[in-house]
Amino acid sequence: MNLKLLACALLVSLLACNRTNNRVEKQETIAISGAFALYPMMIQWSQDFKAQHPNVRFNISAGGAGKGIADVLSDMVDIGMVSRDIHPEEVQKGGYLINVANDAVVATCNVNNPAAKELATRGITRDEFIAIFLEGKIGRWDQLSGINHAYDMHVYVRSDAAGAAETWAKFLDASQEDLLGIGVFGDPGQAQAIMRDPLSIGFSNLNYVYNLKTRKPQPEVQILPIDWNGNGRVDKNEFFYQSLDSLNAAIGDGRYPAPPARTLGLLFHGKPQNEILLAFLNYILSPQGQARLPENGYVRLNKAVVEQELTKIE
Repeated sequence: MNLKLLACALLVSLLACNRTNNRVEKQETIAISGAFALYPMMIQWSQDFKAQHPNVRFNISAGGAGKGIADVLSDMVDIGMVSRDIHPEEVQKGGYLINVANDAVVATCNVNNPAAKELATRGITRDEFIAIFLEGKIGRWDQLSGINHAYDMHVYVRSDAAGAAETWAKFLDASQEDLLGIGVFGDPGQAQAIMRDPLSIGFSNLNYVYNLKTRKPQPEVQILPIDWNGNGRVDKNEFFYQSLDSLNAAIGDGRYPAPPARTLGLLFHGKPQNEILLAFLNYILSPQGQARLPENGYVRLNKAVVEQELTKIE
């Protein structure tokens, strides 16, 4: 009898432990904040992961790469979404980066710009972008050679600490603080400013420029091609903006170089140890997770980079 009672007590204890473990798993929440550039992809990945792990919850918010970095290093969140290089002082504070995707920043204007047709064939050189965004020497559209439309140029930049702005500035050998223009918060705000203003010029992440269904630029947006060789026209090998897929192919093979192409990553405060976080990272870097990138407007990491990132979480 005593043995039966003991066996029953052990069984009850085990069941109680299982219920406790399930309760903890149900309450498992992954908090994420940061770059607008990664926000749409993180929503997709979290939905996929939750389908396999229904007891895991996600709390995801976008507020710019700078906010994500500050939040994760102060332990406000588990993961910071980043769309720029990590600074040495952030590494010193314990920042641990895992790269997860590639994308790019592109220059944009409004499709109703009076010079839209000329700009599409002429492009803008890097030196001209420097004169527009850093020096303020070009403030009218007719100051670009071959453009005869005498209208002011309305330059839009980011007001928040943003990976897109940092990447665009890096392309111009500067930092975000050096960029001149009207400050707008967030990628959605920047994209809306460009679409509302016929005389606008700015820069945006791909996901806020292209329509993911049609794979074409948003109706009110025109991509400003970069005249890489400075010959005053956009050559055939310099034009790959007609669709999201053609641009992503150019990013993948280096025709659209970095910067303004870039790697997107997830930042942790120290090497991640939590089993759920590690499982989520392993999914993101798996063939299934990486396969989700192209359909959502991003470029996969190559196999060598995936292997390198996986070794960082072993």
